[in-house]
Amino acid sequence: MQHIPLFLNLIFGLTCLLTVLLFLKAAHLSKPIALVIFALILVQTGLTLNGFYLIEEGLPPRVMLLIGPSFLSIILLFILPEGKKTLNRLNLKFLTIIHIIRIPIEIVLYYLCMYKAVPELMTFEGRNFDILSGISAPIVYYLYFIKGKISKRTLIIWNFICLLLLVNIVVHAILSAPTPFQKMAFDQPNIAVLHSPFHLLPAIVVPLVFLSHLASIRLLLKRKK
Repeated sequence: MQHIPLFLNLIFGLTCLLTVLLFLKAAHLSKPIALVIFALILVQTGLTLNGFYLIEEGLPPRVMLLIGPSFLSIILLFILPEGKKTLNRLNLKFLTIIHIIRIPIEIVLYYLCMYKAVPELMTFEGRNFDILSGISAPIVYYLYFIKGKISKRTLIIWNFICLLLLVNIVVHAILSAPTPFQKMAFDQPNIAVLHSPFHLLPAIVVPLVFLSHLASIRLLLKRKK
């Protein structure tokens, strides 16, 4: 990954920082949530820099540990009493606008494809339509929170659609990673996520975006009732 230009690392790093800051704003700068996020960043970065995820042998694939801890944390949020209280306090405005980060993420993926670090199917020229979520996020934010031109139901539907777009690219990313379960993109596998700083995409950015959708839907459904 030494051939990846510095500007691409910087853009991705700043996007990760923006993602974390926006989510912490949604969580009213909650110290427990901040500690969990930064602990995950430190642990995952340490493992990545030590080449832990470059070892392809063994089951389950080590790459699954990139997303496992973060998604386990999300599950705990939804089942533990304190977690539910935290979800109830989240700010819907920040949970909505956070999705603008999907625009620079898609640009980064496009350039990573040019440098043979991810397959084309993971870009907007392939099977990844996630950039639509990023483009529509400020529009939806404006129409719902500023102008009040769209309903809660519309915002719920938008969240579900964007969640499906996210699931789509996550599945393609997993199936194109160099693991025993790889099913596609054998000529140009998804290797970027095995290296720093791009390991933070599945370890931090995707889980926070995923959680933002789930938490938004939960808040909207509670308000609707």
